[in-house]
Amino acid sequence: GLGEAAASRLVLFAAARQRRSVLLSWAWRAGLPPAAVPPSRVPDRPAPFQDAIRTLNTLQTNASYLEQVKRERGDPRAQLEAMKGFLERSGLKVEDLDRLNIIHVTGTKGKGSVCAFAERVLRSYGLKTGFYSSPHLVQVRERIRINGQPISKELFSKYFWLVYNRLEETKDPAHASMPAYFRFLTIMAFHVFLQEKVDLAVVEVGIGGAYDCTNIIRKPVVCGVSSLGIDHTSILGDTLEKIAWQKGGIFKPGVPAFTVAQPERPLEVLRDRAPPAWGAGPCAPPAAGAPRPPSPAPLPPGLREAEWLGRTQVLPHGPVTWYIDGAHTTSSVQACVRWFRQAQTVVLRSGSEVRVLLFNATGDRDTAALLKLLLPCQFDYAVFCPNFAEVSVVGNADQQNFNVTLENALTRCLENQKTWTQLMEEKVGQDLWLSAPLEVGSLLKPDPVRGALLLVPSAERPLNSNSLVFPCISHALQWIAQGRDPCVPAPAAKGAHPHPVASSGAVLLQEAAVIRVLVTGSLHLVGGVLKLLDPALSQ
Repeated sequence: GLGEAAASRLVLFAAARQRRSVLLSWAWRAGLPPAAVPPSRVPDRPAPFQDAIRTLNTLQTNASYLEQVKRERGDPRAQLEAMKGFLERSGLKVEDLDRLNIIHVTGTKGKGSVCAFAERVLRSYGLKTGFYSSPHLVQVRERIRINGQPISKELFSKYFWLVYNRLEETKDPAHASMPAYFRFLTIMAFHVFLQEKVDLAVVEVGIGGAYDCTNIIRKPVVCGVSSLGIDHTSILGDTLEKIAWQKGGIFKPGVPAFTVAQPERPLEVLRDRAPPAWGAGPCAPPAAGAPRPPSPAPLPPGLREAEWLGRTQVLPHGPVTWYIDGAHTTSSVQACVRWFRQAQTVVLRSGSEVRVLLFNATGDRDTAALLKLLLPCQFDYAVFCPNFAEVSVVGNADQQNFNVTLENALTRCLENQKTWTQLMEEKVGQDLWLSAPLEVGSLLKPDPVRGALLLVPSAERPLNSNSLVFPCISHALQWIAQGRDPCVPAPAAKGAHPHPVASSGAVLLQEAAVIRVLVTGSLHLVGGVLKLLDPALSQ
């Protein structure tokens, strides 16, 4: 019902705040030609930060991306070509990245820690640093840092809409898709580092190396490979040699590359992937059996100040102590177990101490192998839950994950619970009743008691073992802490524990002098736990 002039003013006004696709729709409804819609631009007052996060989340999984993955699966090189195309549509060329002094790091375990250490050391020398890593624990802004700090909400909004609008504007029949979540953030990080004029950027590979989207970097100043292990086998291969080939794909001619001690056969693969100058000069790896320095070299400036949350982190909260480590491969879980057991040596185990495992695992990981490694910790209870902080993710856009449904996540938790029970049966030789497979389609029903904990039933009758499944991290923490952690609300007193294990365990937890909780199996689980235990991380 608007006149043409009024409609034109409306479109012009909205152009500063809406993406072009929305404006075209408005123009069509008003009877205006597409030419009446001006090009989108970064608004003087960017759209709210949470709008940016919600829009980003739509890139996690969508039909066009799934089709794109199918097309590229047979030719991994197409992934890098697609990434270059997205980068150019955003307004950058691959050559522009040459202006950044990039430290490019891959590996299976420890690559994030290596990046964090390197960034902190270089920052201690007065350099302005950029740092791109994944995944984030609490807020997506953690992935893109300047001088060690996540970029501000204002900067995130500014660069998000800058990149998003440009990609929207350059859509055409041949380039109709948007980059997926990780690709988008990688492109956005390059824009941030270039425009904010960092002295150097530490860039962590996402998965693998050769065909990871970060590998459009042509001229890093140095490359690094941390410890190799078995992970992401469906993408990288099921042997260390295949994985080493992928990781070595980040090596570039004329660029120094470093690695830590590796098993011999994967090391040979890295040698084959490296330029011919391998081993030349003072950076050559020591021969087997070569003598080591009698004492460790002094730590570089800044290394002691390096902070990397969610890895061997201890949070003492009164009688409840949380041991938090995002280990999710066999080698890292072995290291986690050693760390957790050593942390207990200063305290004699007694009847007044209760140990709890909070666990989840995702992807194609061998959960049974991981859980078996955790048995020596002698947990009194094992608690399983999905990586959702709350049953409802409303208002928690940073931790939304559209790649997995709650139903699928709960099914995985129930399988983990059953595996744990089987392992306990083998360990103690008791005749435990094992649950039959459970359909979880209508698992979460309205809670009759407002505020009571929701427990996921394991079958028509409960497992005869000390394990529980909760539908979210919040409910799991409430049961474990039993109101004894000031950061975790107490569970509802009435009707909160209909499960016999939950009821008896609640009494022991309420009376224990010490509660020790190991949180492990997934960095996403760790992120949800930290969000609830340390509210400051959400600010």
